[in-house]
Amino acid sequence: MNIIRKGLKDVWWRAYMVSGAKFSANDIPFCPTTAAEMPALILTYKEALELYRHELRCGNKDFSSRAYVCFYEDDKDFDSFKGIWFRSKHAYDVLKHFSGIITPDFSTYQDFPLPLKLWNVYRMRAFGYWFGTLCGHAVINNVRWGTPETYWYCFDGIPENSVVAIGTVGGSPRKLEDRERFEEGLRELVRRLHPHTIIVYGSANYKCFKELETQGITILAYPSKTSKVFAGRAK
Repeated sequence: MNIIRKGLKDVWWRAYMVSGAKFSANDIPFCPTTAAEMPALILTYKEALELYRHELRCGNKDFSSRAYVCFYEDDKDFDSFKGIWFRSKHAYDVLKHFSGIITPDFSTYQDFPLPLKLWNVYRMRAFGYWFGTLCGHAVINNVRWGTPETYWYCFDGIPENSVVAIGTVGGSPRKLEDRERFEEGLRELVRRLHPHTIIVYGSANYKCFKELETQGITILAYPSKTSKVFAGRAK
């Protein structure tokens, strides 16, 4: 794939993010898992950005955090013309202070048209490949699926027999009407990717995760930003 064209201003593609990458049959870039250790804790990008700004105000330009950064939050908090895709250099300046990232969770809502869902899966892998393989930081792949017609592309670009991450904040599987779809997709994830570890951002207190543990899969749950807020109020 030729990703260098003289005179072309790369506004949307961000071709530099996939330099040297391998691609699936669906043109989704392969994003290797580069994390050697599991996260000590997980912050959202919005939380990480707040911490970054606080440390800079305090004059701590070289601060480091043991946290991984995830993107299990509203897209407006990380994806806009001032977000991580269009201002990737600024995103890098923030993220390099943390131990690693879980790749972005660009939305793939069921009512999105197919090209938009493919675009967002592409961006998940491309950003992760760039930050992990090209920039040399720790990366764990986020997995996002929908109804069964998404299975032909939504697992593309993620290595088998590795660690993956999913979010349970928001609709799935907390809402009963979404739980069957979530559990079906989770089973398909395991069938296709054979992960040895699944990181769950949010509650893992569901039967489907307990069943996976009986299969020898390690489930690591991390509290969401919302749950931490409610835990603080309960004290």
